[in-house]
Amino acid sequence: MPLLEGKKALIFGVANHRSIAWAIAQALAGEGARLVLTYQDRMEKYVRDLAEKIPGTEVIPCDVQDDGQLDAAFARTGEIFSGELDSLIHCVAFAPASELENPFLETTRSGFHTALDISTYSLIGMARRAKPLMQAKGGSILALTYMASEHVMPKYNVMAVAKAGLECSVRYLAYELGEHNIRVNAISAGPLNTLAARGISGFTGFREQSANIAPLRRNIEQSEVGDAALFLSSNLARAITGEVLFVDAGYNIMGA
Repeated sequence: MPLLEGKKALIFGVANHRSIAWAIAQALAGEGARLVLTYQDRMEKYVRDLAEKIPGTEVIPCDVQDDGQLDAAFARTGEIFSGELDSLIHCVAFAPASELENPFLETTRSGFHTALDISTYSLIGMARRAKPLMQAKGGSILALTYMASEHVMPKYNVMAVAKAGLECSVRYLAYELGEHNIRVNAISAGPLNTLAARGISGFTGFREQSANIAPLRRNIEQSEVGDAALFLSSNLARAITGEVLFVDAGYNIMGA
């Protein structure tokens, strides 16, 4: 029997075919999960086109900065899935381009607020709304992070602060939701050629460098993050919560 046969998953953050969120969607659907994908207005066509590749997938709009839209998205998900949800996937992150180009010392108040609101607080808002749909049977909440939360990565700037906050939020949510058998984890993925990554200066050079340094002597692929997400969303990971799983060909263990 497929690992996620009959399971229901809500995925935030699909933008195009290179999105990590899309790789996760494919992995979960490949093991039997039914999907709901959300989209921002400007990404609607891309998300709808991708959703058509997985029969039965529903798409709904949601701007994670708008509490009304979050309420509506989870209400609609509850209708689609008959009041149940097994997996919530958070692949949402954003900071204004100027905050990644300018020195970290010049981070603006508005840029800081935007980055942490979208990239960090949204996980808390989603988890709160997912709880009523998950608490009857338990479930899995999964977010994406990056090792810049622990090590300085030039030009990652305020996004590194947001990821550190996200990882801390994972631990606190895991603690509070554990009594409902709701697990909360994060995947720290290595550098991938995504829409978000291309907005970071020097990304291409760093990706080449990481392939030389990582123990496996290569970069990862989106599908490998998808497989890790499948594991963490499945019953195989039933005793794992509050953790950050590195999927980076081992780069994080190296000293340089």
